Amino acid sequence: MTSPFPRPDQRLQIVVDAADPFERGADRGRQLRDTLPGTIDAYDRLFRLGGIDERTVRDDAERLLDAIGAHRPALRTQIEGIASGADAELWRVAALNGRTEILSRSVAVPPGECSTIVRSVRDAEGRAHALGVQTWDWHMEIAPYWHTVVARGGAHDYAGLTECGILGKIGVNSAGVALHFNILGHRSDRPEGVPMHVLAALVLEEATSVAHAVDLVRTAPVTSSGSFALFDADGDAALLDISPEGVFEAPAVTAGTWLRTNHFLTAEPAAEEKTWLYQPDSGERWDFLRERLARGPARADAEQLRAALITGEGEPPVTCVPDLGLPMGQRWASLATVVLDPAARRADILDGTPAENTTRPHIELTV
Repeated sequence: MTSPFPRPDQRLQIVVDAADPFERGADRGRQLRDTLPGTIDAYDRLFRLGGIDERTVRDDAERLLDAIGAHRPALRTQIEGIASGADAELWRVAALNGRTEILSRSVAVPPGECSTIVRSVRDAEGRAHALGVQTWDWHMEIAPYWHTVVARGGAHDYAGLTECGILGKIGVNSAGVALHFNILGHRSDRPEGVPMHVLAALVLEEATSVAHAVDLVRTAPVTSSGSFALFDADGDAALLDISPEGVFEAPAVTAGTWLRTNHFLTAEPAAEEKTWLYQPDSGERWDFLRERLARGPARADAEQLRAALITGEGEPPVTCVPDLGLPMGQRWASLATVVLDPAARRADILDGTPAENTTRPHIELTV
């Protein structure tokens, strides 16, 4: 592996607590005043690298904001609050929340993405216990611009991580529902519906169970693709293929184990997949992890699951360390490694790759 990539000495940790959605967003925005400009600039550069001009970004952002407002006005209000609190232009904060959808226009081809494992096992007394782990792999340049968050005041409190200005990503809520998030690519992806990151925030704020979370996803107007691995304190789990064609539940790789990289696992959306985005990398990572998990004991153990994501030379890059000699847009990194425990309402966020489990800081959050 190449040398570790630069990261901040002190990870930003945000806590917001307000029943009013605008004030909840404004409180977050005030805490982001120093870091949000750098986030906006980094994404401006990524949009340009993808051949997306500023006028297109602004039009897309405003259209996405309208879609959010039509489906969940309170989530649009939170985004407005972030912009107000951070003294940022609203369309720019909306573009961050819709960055996945806007980047679906990109002519650039990304080199890789995230890997997720969820395991649900029963103890000797028959009680279910589910744990999930994932690497969050993204452009190295975003390393300074993500933060942990504990958000209180919505229907449910939630904790996890997200990027500066973006409502949600990976986390667990006070009802005992956990969500891991991977990006997928479909030929019909377009920036018109509720963005994936906003949908993740919606689930974390509202879902009371896996079944409720699936219903929230199915009823949202979606025109882009992603995967939510959903699991709860009762040990229930669902792995979703979300696409403009609809929402499809993917099978477990073995009883009680679900595995996700960055390709569709169900036939309908797979037929229209943008295979050039993540293949063959995604399939190679999925096959490698499936074989590795089959060789080990089927435990729901945080250390075992984190260790399953450690890879090195000659193996598919589940652990992503960037080549610092490459230009922006090609420096892919595991920015964080997240373990979610819905029964404990806990997120353990390693500020680094899975291989840095004992050398980089862990941030533990509970709700």
